Amino acid sequence: MREISTIIEDVRALKIFNSRGEETVEVEVETVDGLGVASAPSGASRGKWEAIPFPPGGVEESIKKVEELIAPKLVGMDAEDQESIDETLREIDGTENFGNIGGNLAFAISLATAEAAADSHNLNLFQYLGGNLDIELPLPLGNVLGGGKHARGSVPDIQEFLVLPVGARTFEEAAELNVKVHRKIGEILLKKNVGFNGGRGDEGAWAVNLSNREALDVVNQAVEEVSDETGRECRFGLDIAASSIWSEDKGVYVYARDGVERRPQEQLEFVSEVIDKYRLIYVEDPFDEEDFESFTELTKEFRGKVMICGDDLFVTNRERLRRGIELGAANAIIIKVNQIGTLTEAFKTVKEAKKAGYVTVVSHRSGETTDTKIAHLAIGFHSPILKSGVLGGERIAKINEILRIESVFEGRTKLSSLQIR
Repeated sequence: MREISTIIEDVRALKIFNSRGEETVEVEVETVDGLGVASAPSGASRGKWEAIPFPPGGVEESIKKVEELIAPKLVGMDAEDQESIDETLREIDGTENFGNIGGNLAFAISLATAEAAADSHNLNLFQYLGGNLDIELPLPLGNVLGGGKHARGSVPDIQEFLVLPVGARTFEEAAELNVKVHRKIGEILLKKNVGFNGGRGDEGAWAVNLSNREALDVVNQAVEEVSDETGRECRFGLDIAASSIWSEDKGVYVYARDGVERRPQEQLEFVSEVIDKYRLIYVEDPFDEEDFESFTELTKEFRGKVMICGDDLFVTNRERLRRGIELGAANAIIIKVNQIGTLTEAFKTVKEAKKAGYVTVVSHRSGETTDTKIAHLAIGFHSPILKSGVLGGERIAKINEILRIESVFEGRTKLSSLQIR
């Protein structure tokens, strides 16, 4: 019987479009016995320390570099040697932030390589990354009402209002609870007669003319009603995306929708008050990406009760995470592989975060594709939460992939237990 071969035979790149109609890249990595395909998402709200999405010249330039520089280097390498593949991508690029080939291209090649290796062995990606014995499925964290850079018009300044079905017993039940909350919000908005016409933002969340306080009240009502109706507790949280409302010149957070400006201490007091009033379980990027001190203060105040999560603060970067660990800033971290560029580097960040007791949240981007890799990453990384949206084909693709896994591996899966430290 011939031995399985994971030697790379070809690397191909193709221009496709994401959920916002923006150009992005899809990569195929073919081994002797397997095939991996991955496409890159893109965020509207990006941290200044994350990898450059594409080089000057955009997607076309990335594809050109695959043909001229990258494929000739990777062909003949072993797809199972992920670290060497990712190191080669770094060497070809030659910059700290993937400024020459683009972090999105590096991301797509890195993940396609891992899938090609998995496929060579007839394994799912999550099995290849995390083992086949203990299959923990993440809780889905879903955006149900949006504002900020993810919607248009007189929407809330807070970017995402997120539901987390902590009382669910299975992933299927968790996904259903998120949909129920999303639907309930739509019903409440129709009754409020606020000019709601069913509009949705980038991630499928309702986009409506509400103040931040009005939006908080609507989501809180929906979460409480669904919890009561189903007997399964749902909680909610926020992605404030504070870097996008921070004015460096004025030294304040500008809440344009509410006509309010808050200095850092006032922002801390505001976020603390909102956490207490609405029993928030999760708050992402409540402060500017350079304000480690405020993150530290808020984390200390709510330690063990609330996930204070860093996205722009950490950008999946181990060096920035280490600074946060040293200061006690945040107790949760968003994991977006294309922020750092490669699977190897993202995995090292996950390991460091887990060692320090941080909750890891594998996340989509606002400009998504129908690629389901992040569902496999969340399971393979043993991350307790997958942030992937509630509605929209590109979001549902991730949810449906985990539903398939839960069905195929029935009796061998369990929903991750969430421990906040």
